Amino acid sequence: MEIRWLEAFIAVAEELHFGRAAARLRLAQSPLSQTIRRLEKDLGVRLFDRSTRSVALTPAGQAFLPHAHRVFEELELGRQSTRATAGEVYGTVSIGFFGALNHLTLPPLTRAVRQRYPEVTLSLTARVMTREGVEQLEQGGLDLAFVGLPISHSPVRTRLIGREPIGAALSIDHPLAGQKAISLVDLAEDGFITPPAAAGSALQESTLRACVTAGFRPRVVQEITDAYMILTLVSAGVGVALVPSSVAGIMSSAAVFVPLRDEPTYVDHALAWREDNPSPVLRAVLEVAEEVLPTPET
Repeated sequence: MEIRWLEAFIAVAEELHFGRAAARLRLAQSPLSQTIRRLEKDLGVRLFDRSTRSVALTPAGQAFLPHAHRVFEELELGRQSTRATAGEVYGTVSIGFFGALNHLTLPPLTRAVRQRYPEVTLSLTARVMTREGVEQLEQGGLDLAFVGLPISHSPVRTRLIGREPIGAALSIDHPLAGQKAISLVDLAEDGFITPPAAAGSALQESTLRACVTAGFRPRVVQEITDAYMILTLVSAGVGVALVPSSVAGIMSSAAVFVPLRDEPTYVDHALAWREDNPSPVLRAVLEVAEEVLPTPET
């Protein structure tokens, strides 16, 4: 088995299209197909179901893919370790984040890492909610993720980097938009815009918890993963939303942030990573994060 065979397999598995995979690898399609056949012959299994219209991984291909990824991860770790012996920090760290909720935490970290370690590449993936972030960390798809707490039944390590109360995002023509503060129960008849419940969003869970504490279950009229789109739909009058107080600074002119009078419900922001991740560049990034995103006093 050759490394280039694995590279070809990963490209086809991710693209699920031989033409696009060949373009990505800068190969003709025929040599790529031959490489995949050699790999399948070497393994003694079929890795792809092919038809004239589609390409899909077989169960054997799905089982083989994480191991193929791991080979390249180990090669990258090897490169990093050779540079580390000379005192250099070199390599790639993959970071998952949600979007608007990280507008005060992601930028200072990425700026500090780039200034301190110019040879480090940050691979950023947006719209990663807490549950997906934890799963990606466990599977090795991410090195670091911005998540909401608490996280249950997971071996990933977390560190609190922020705590803020939630308030209401209302359109400017909402009857309560002009109030200095409101009680959450005043929104009991409104439709709510939230991240999808099935996605495991800490913000969605905080919204539900706050509403239940106030004595009602929110009527969800729209579920959407993009935090900026949540604010856009609020501006359009589709519904109301509960958001962290930091979002007040990025509201559009057609929406307002109104604090809640109730007992505060907090959103706890954290960084998460796998403790057994051997990447030296991840350790370097975590050290920078300790400086620019310290754990707040609670």
